[in-house]
Amino acid sequence: MRALVFNPTIPRFLVTKALGTVSRAAVMARTSALQFREIPEPPLPGDEWVRIGVRLGGICGSDLHTIRLETSPAMSALTSFPFVLGHENVGAVLEAGRAVPTLRPGQRVTVEPVLPCAARGVPACPLCAAGRYNLCVRTTEGHLSPGLMIGACRDTGGSWSASFVAHRSQVLSIPDGVTDEGALMAEPMACAVHPLLSSPPPDRSTVLVIGGGVIGQCAIAAVRAVGSNARIVALVRYPFQGEAARRQGANTVVLLRRGDRYYAELADVVGGTLRRPMIGRRVLIGGADLTIECVGSGRSLDDALRLTAPGGRVILLGLAAVPSGVDWTPIWWKELRVTGSYVYGIEQWQGRTAKTMELVLAWMARGDLHLDHLVTHRFPLDAYRDALRAAMGKAESKAFKVVFEPNAKT
Repeated sequence: MRALVFNPTIPRFLVTKALGTVSRAAVMARTSALQFREIPEPPLPGDEWVRIGVRLGGICGSDLHTIRLETSPAMSALTSFPFVLGHENVGAVLEAGRAVPTLRPGQRVTVEPVLPCAARGVPACPLCAAGRYNLCVRTTEGHLSPGLMIGACRDTGGSWSASFVAHRSQVLSIPDGVTDEGALMAEPMACAVHPLLSSPPPDRSTVLVIGGGVIGQCAIAAVRAVGSNARIVALVRYPFQGEAARRQGANTVVLLRRGDRYYAELADVVGGTLRRPMIGRRVLIGGADLTIECVGSGRSLDDALRLTAPGGRVILLGLAAVPSGVDWTPIWWKELRVTGSYVYGIEQWQGRTAKTMELVLAWMARGDLHLDHLVTHRFPLDAYRDALRAAMGKAESKAFKVVFEPNAKT
């Protein structure tokens, strides 16, 4: 089958890094770590495994960071190369092992991509046993090669191909009435919902969401999905992102500008006064009660700390790796609570125990959550360069979620 494979050998890494300073097209060149080629289908690792034929494979911001070689080198210790990219997925069951009688060929499913103890065939570590399998400490053990999730593990494949394999514990049936597009969005939405379920923002609080891409849109939708009537302020780069943010439930939209010219507008909205230091960006006295950072750049992290009120909370949803230019002073000066959040797990919500993605799919099935419209661009797998250009060039494409259709008939 044809697949997009990531294989960062030292020569490819060095060439891509060098050429990437001149053109972002370097990540799609023949010399890059990303290769479009024929590979065999991954075999089922055991009787509890399922083969999924891909209907939609999403391009996530983490995928773009990966192929642009922007992720922390530390993560390579938890990864096995080469691997097929793509963890966001919607598909149909092609084949099920003998220990998976509940799944039938042709059944529409989406797969929770994380690969914790259950998928690896090892006894549950303490975190997995507590339902926090997103923090599993055995992601390099068991009968699978190292990898935090499908789309970053040599043995499972990923959704940037015709098919991949998943353990039965990962497979979720798509409810009737939930479209393929909605089901694809369940995974990124679960990432945004996860840190809010245990502590929804109070109704009278102000929430600042930094970033207007898919995760930013999901963060806004997540605040509303958990029942909060907090005032939401969205800081976005492009006007089309602002329009979508209002649709998701943002009360106010502020456009990012050069320097810190948008600080005055934010100070008026979130409350506070600005002071100018001897050098550098202005300081906000006051700010948002909760800031959800959805970009992961040095600038966005610096903004998140500066624009949060004393005693406030900052949630890092953007995949910050090795950011530069971040002034950490507000953390101690304002006694900020800065927390990371990694994907999802088992949640307690309104008397129900369920996986985060199960809750999201149930909200979609009830008609309480609508994210289908965020799937804006579709491409066959062999048009991957066009797909990646659309995903990386939002100013021109106005893209939110770009997806592959590896098995679409042409």
